[in-house]
This record gives sequence, structure tokens and C-alpha cells, in this order.
Amino acid sequence: MARTNAQDRLRRMDLLGAELKQEGHCTVRDLARAHGVSTRTIARDLALMREQGLPIDADRGRGGGVRMDRRWGVGRMNLSYPEAVDLLISIAVAERMESPLFLASLGSVRRQLVASFSPEKRDRVNRLKSRVVIGVTASTYVQAGVSAPPKRVVQALHQAFVDQEVLEIRYRREDGAVSERRIEPHYLLLKYPVWYVVAVDHLRQAPRTFRCDRMIAASRTGDPFRLLPKPAFRSAMEGDDLAL
Repeated sequence: MARTNAQDRLRRMDLLGAELKQEGHCTVRDLARAHGVSTRTIARDLALMREQGLPIDADRGRGGGVRMDRRWGVGRMNLSYPEAVDLLISIAVAERMESPLFLASLGSVRRQLVASFSPEKRDRVNRLKSRVVIGVTASTYVQAGVSAPPKRVVQALHQAFVDQEVLEIRYRREDGAVSERRIEPHYLLLKYPVWYVVAVDHLRQAPRTFRCDRMIAASRTGDPFRLLPKPAFRSAMEGDDLAL
């Protein structure tokens, strides 16, 4: 029982740390009600968190609130906003793959990162996460031929995906034929360990799926596109191995 209580307290303190960095007024009574414990329990949790070095401030008197410096956490790690977004999306991918190993602390990291963002940035991150699709594991045949795409291609694709920007690519098909395309990178699909771009292909004027490691070159155009819903790409995502 003592071990369970200690685990409950650790989980509660983890959540408190994330909640206190959120915007808005928060009191000890509010926190106690939200977590289903007494105000005395919350006060002890906050005292322990201060002892651990967390910068928690409290305003005394009626209506006084509790808060933590929003710059704490990510700021101490010197993560830029794009780096934090990449980390959050990577965590989301790992969680959705449901690996039983090394995931015990990811929920805590995710909550702390999210708490460091403004509401507008949190909404943007959630939209980005919804555009990353996890499929079945690639076949051994596909895995045998996969390789890492060039770094410059990854960087251009990454930025075009985040900014919803048309991308110009040179693409090598499985038969070795090379073509130049203008694509709209609407979604990313992972069929582990192979990444695909689910896009509107301007050449075909239709949805197509491209393997990232078959992109020879990529450059941003600066031309924006409007995101289409996932059902518009259902046929492009349902190929057995999508080995285009």
C-alpha cells in the first residue's frame, strides 16, 4: 500500500508540474478538487516539488494562486520551438507504436513539453500530430531495400510538411526511372521502418504516396496548399507495401 501511495504521489506531482505551467489562475483548492485529494495533500506535494528545485510561487491571501515559471523545463534544456515540436511528434509516434520498452517516462516528458507551449502552439502541435499516420510494419522485401534519405532532402521535406508548402522533388521509382514532381505533403505514413509522404501529385493531379528514401532531391517552393482530410487519401494509403 505504501508503494502504491508513493507511485500515486509521483504521478500526481508530475501532472501538477504540467498543470502549473498552463495559463490561467490556479489555486490549491482547485488542484485538490481536480485530483480528488485534500488541500493538505496538495500542499505537501507542492512542498516536495519546491524541495526538488521546481520554481513554484504562491500568492497569499483570499483568491491567491499557485504557479510555476513557464520557462522552466524546456528553457533549461535550451530547446527551440521547432526542436520541441519534433520531440513531441517523435514521442507521439513512439507511443502509438505501443512498444513495451523505454516508454515509461514519455508521458511525463510529453506533458511537460505541452505545458511549456501557448494554447495556440499546442493546437498547432496537435494538428501536426494528427497528420502522422502509423501503419503496419513493412514487409521484409521492402525493409531489405530501404536506406536513409539524404539529409538535405529530409530537411526540405520536414519544413514543407510543417509549413504546408508545395515541394519539388526528384524521385527514383523501384524500376530505377527518375522523374521530377511537384507534390503537396499532406500526411506522413510510417510503415516501420519505412517513411512515406502521402501527397497530392501535381503531375498526376491525384493523391500519391512516395517513399522518402527514394527522394533524390527536394526543394521548397514557397507555395502554400490547403490541407485535405484523410479520407481523400484512403486509396493512396491502402497499398500492400506502397513500393512505388
